[in-house]
Amino acid sequence: MDTLDNRCPACGAKIDFNPVSQKWDCKYCGSSFTLEEMKKHENASSEKANTVKKNLPKEEDLKGFDNYRCKNCGAEIIADETTTATFCVYCGSTAILKEKIDKGRAPDLIIPFKNTKEEAVTAFRKLTKHKPLMPRKFKEVTNIKKISGVYIPFWAYDITGNGKITFTCTDVTTWSDSKYHYTKTDRYETTVDAHYDYEKVLADASSRFKDELMDSIEPFVFSDLVDYNHAYLSGFLAEKYDVSEEDSYVRASDRTMNTCVDLASSQCKHMAKSVRQNDMVLEKTNTYHIMLPVWMVNINYNDKIYTFAVNGQTGKMVGDIPIGKKETIIWTIGIFIALLIVGYLFLLLK
Repeated sequence: MDTLDNRCPACGAKIDFNPVSQKWDCKYCGSSFTLEEMKKHENASSEKANTVKKNLPKEEDLKGFDNYRCKNCGAEIIADETTTATFCVYCGSTAILKEKIDKGRAPDLIIPFKNTKEEAVTAFRKLTKHKPLMPRKFKEVTNIKKISGVYIPFWAYDITGNGKITFTCTDVTTWSDSKYHYTKTDRYETTVDAHYDYEKVLADASSRFKDELMDSIEPFVFSDLVDYNHAYLSGFLAEKYDVSEEDSYVRASDRTMNTCVDLASSQCKHMAKSVRQNDMVLEKTNTYHIMLPVWMVNINYNDKIYTFAVNGQTGKMVGDIPIGKKETIIWTIGIFIALLIVGYLFLLLK
């Protein structure tokens, strides 16, 4: 399913964003267009979104968009009013139903896709390489049921941390002489006066994805961020956020505080340390709604779908690989036999 039906300015055919050239290529007439050229074309410009955004910078009606909800798994996907349902990226279902328009905040920034579907397949092959317990047939490309490029919504926060963190620290020294072994334990209390600034701390804004999965495909390179334009969604899916800015900040602030503690702890040059008192105060100075690129790779193996996520900018891939029973038995027997041989040789040489 294409989230937005952008048209080629030259021939009027559907046109997709090319991650390699960072342009919009038409497969029908061979034309290629830059973002500036696409903006001049009414169907591809973000004039509506930008006009609303100027008037209502925090919350505005996403005019010209509809939401499609999958009848099978309930996933919600943003699309324009003319888009027809084709498939659901999460469960592969072809039943995506059109529903009423929701209100929300339009994206501020976006990182366009940098790698292609073929590179996502290569990333999958690399991830499954040298996995002796993985079923051999699992990594066959023919098992790949669906590969879809999806823009995932994130909230990003600029956060400043100020305050003091007090640690209880311990150093242990050991030595020996001809008669005894000695252990000396020194305990200290150390206070770190800390100030830390963080830019764009991420928290995914879609409940459809596990937080751990989204954390695993980080980091994203923020130097590639550009102003949001819905033309970038051409040829891809886009998930609408369903976790509020306030709720996501709770998780972002927890991640930030943990990082503050780790950095302060690294300033204490002692062997062991634990936090005795934390007086750090975090302040949110800015909030961004960001769309980030992810390739979703669905593997059909033994009548079960395994989902992998590929960072659409860096190519980093994460996902759970199954363990084959046959491969496990073979490796267990092999290790057992190897240990027997080593033990037998050891007895012979003894």
